[in-house]
Amino acid sequence: MAAVLTACMSLAEAQKKQDLVLWGIALNENSQGRQAVIHEFERRHPQYNVRAITLGAGGMDPQKLMTSIVGGVPPDVIVQDRFTISDWASRGAFIALDKLMADDKGQDPLTPNPADYYPATWEEVTYGGHVYGIPAEADNRALYWNRALFRANADKLKAVGLDPTRPPQTWTELLAYSKALTVFNPDGSLKIAGFMPNYGNSWLYMYAFQNNAIFLANNGRTCTADTPEAEEALQFIVDGYKLLGGYVNAHEFENGFLSNENDPFIRGQVAMKIDGSWELNILSTDAPSLDFAVAPAPVPDDRLAHKGRFANERDTFVTWTGGYSYAMPRGARNEKAAWEFIKFATSLEGRMIEAAGQAEWAQYKRRTYVFEPQSNRVANEALLAKYLPADPRLAEGLKTHIELMTHSRVRPVTFVGQMLWNELQRALENACLGKLTPKGALQRAQQTVQVDLDAYYSHETHPFADLEMVTKLLLVLGAVLVVILFVAYKRLRMSRLKRHEARWAYILVSPWVLGFAIFTLGPMIASLVLSFTEYNELTDARWVGFSNYAAMATSDHVNVWKAFSNAFYLAGVGVPLGAFTGLAIATLLNTKVRGIAWYRTLFYMPAIVPTIPSAILWTWVLASDPSRGLVNSIWQHTIQPWLNLPPPGWLQAEAWAKPALIAMGVWGAGSGMILWLAGLKGVPKSLYEASELDGAGPRQQFFAITIPQLSPILFFNIVVGFIGALQEFDRIYVMRGTTETVGPGDSLLMPAYYLFQNAFGYFKTGYASALAWALFLLILALTAIQFKLAPRWVRYEADP
Repeated sequence: MAAVLTACMSLAEAQKKQDLVLWGIALNENSQGRQAVIHEFERRHPQYNVRAITLGAGGMDPQKLMTSIVGGVPPDVIVQDRFTISDWASRGAFIALDKLMADDKGQDPLTPNPADYYPATWEEVTYGGHVYGIPAEADNRALYWNRALFRANADKLKAVGLDPTRPPQTWTELLAYSKALTVFNPDGSLKIAGFMPNYGNSWLYMYAFQNNAIFLANNGRTCTADTPEAEEALQFIVDGYKLLGGYVNAHEFENGFLSNENDPFIRGQVAMKIDGSWELNILSTDAPSLDFAVAPAPVPDDRLAHKGRFANERDTFVTWTGGYSYAMPRGARNEKAAWEFIKFATSLEGRMIEAAGQAEWAQYKRRTYVFEPQSNRVANEALLAKYLPADPRLAEGLKTHIELMTHSRVRPVTFVGQMLWNELQRALENACLGKLTPKGALQRAQQTVQVDLDAYYSHETHPFADLEMVTKLLLVLGAVLVVILFVAYKRLRMSRLKRHEARWAYILVSPWVLGFAIFTLGPMIASLVLSFTEYNELTDARWVGFSNYAAMATSDHVNVWKAFSNAFYLAGVGVPLGAFTGLAIATLLNTKVRGIAWYRTLFYMPAIVPTIPSAILWTWVLASDPSRGLVNSIWQHTIQPWLNLPPPGWLQAEAWAKPALIAMGVWGAGSGMILWLAGLKGVPKSLYEASELDGAGPRQQFFAITIPQLSPILFFNIVVGFIGALQEFDRIYVMRGTTETVGPGDSLLMPAYYLFQNAFGYFKTGYASALAWALFLLILALTAIQFKLAPRWVRYEADP
């Protein structure tokens, strides 16, 4: 009885607690510190129950967070990438924390003090003069160099006047060291890369900031990507890849990289890289005996010498910083508890509790604990005093990263941050692939971003779109249409029996009609209305007329054309190839041999593999590195020695990415094979017998009898195949790669993915709706043309 009463009391107490919903913490061994903070907060505030939910909202995929805010069920606290804070804040998605900080200043010692933070990290959570997040940890980038590899190549380095006992300090030295340390295989592929400019975590931002480039004017209204400083930085990246045999050669080499203890830097495949402070923790676990060192990333020669335009520079070395912050989404149900948690988690005490929890876990796993540098300088001083690693490599590396925090820059604080990031990556690839000059690539990026900046600042000039009123009007029109149809039905002259049958027919079909109207027709009409607006789900819509449609042919024509041309390639090459492959298989299987049922099953099996697992499987099969990719492994031992043809780059090479996608489709030709086989079984044998009497051979029979008889199936496959190719999305989403471009040089960018990116990546719901309708109308037109041309070549049994 006592146990029952105790359990009931505990249950009643638990029901009195308020839930505090926290998103963005990965509940794994690397989050033991944050879990310790949660437990301590709950102990000190027994009235709250923290529900930590692992969701990727803190990353750069905002679908879940946006849906929760629009749906009125956001989390109370979110661990959010600081880089995206301004984007969300500009749309009113986050709660400003200024008033809360002001109310608690001097009252609560846990209240964040901006003076305790590095200026760059605080700048990143400030938008429009308001603070929308409190910075948590802070990462930055430095040069990691393999001292053992430097010693092994000491003679080679000395021969070209380089010191093997120290890392490069300037861009000129970095290229010289890279050239001396790079080793090629006999076939021209890379064996050891001295330095890969965009491997690790540098990006164009690193080199541009070192060269004093800025990407956004101080007023936030003008994109300044195309500047001499940014052009020089991009040219340096291009020159770095030329030393490696070109960008494609380096990219294929990178595709073979593994992780953990097989990391290329650990294995000596890469001599130097620019990477983040998190790399110290990885190396302490996976390479405890690796002889490496950390140094500031090399800078332009004049910056190191403080000459020319760098003469009065305060910072000799420059890096950029990122990291996460705690924020409160709009509509948070427990704002008071959320603020209490944020204050505690970001206080010096909270950060030390987090470090203690993570250190305890590392000790339990018998690992060296390397703490994450913090955005708070006071916290870093306390952590260095208490948790400085005994290993001199890790200790010096950690000190280097923390010292660089005072010389850190941040990516532009702007609502177009994600688009600017993507466009700069496109510029990098276009320049490295030789498609555009560095200046031309940056000009294109600047023009694309400027369009969005202009649209945002002209937002208020467009008339307000009352979507609620539009919805009511459409519902009224729909009701009127239903009434008209009902009256028309009543006026029909039918017998009692026919009216009874018609009534039941309508009743039975009504579930489908209602489902179509609510879940298909309704969203289609909504997207049509939205296509004439500037809308982002989080702020009021504005009428912009046909501007979204005009943008496809003007300001955004490059990306739109790339997406649709890729889809047409897939449709024009992949659909016929897939159709005739299915026919060829069906022809082979339309024979009476022993075990034919097993052969048919074997060829059909790929068709039942779900799309996502199939895409993941093919990503591995078509890996460009022969040591990982099955196809290229076979190619290396057969075709290459026979014909002297190197293995293709497949998904890692622009020229081979779409053929790789088509190869996947051909592998699944078994689904079409069933239709072809059924059609072959339906061809009258008498036609073949009559043709034999007339002297026709197998080839003549195939083209004069088989193909015409199967023309309805061919027509069906072409129509469905073209529609499927233009709507390609699932495989692209899985296979798009880790960079911001969709495949090398956007070679896998498809219309469906591009509209998805605009809707959920750039918050451009109106433009995404216009893209959807353009795609729909294109599919409709192509299908209509195919049906119009069908009578000229499609033959049905009922035809005379």
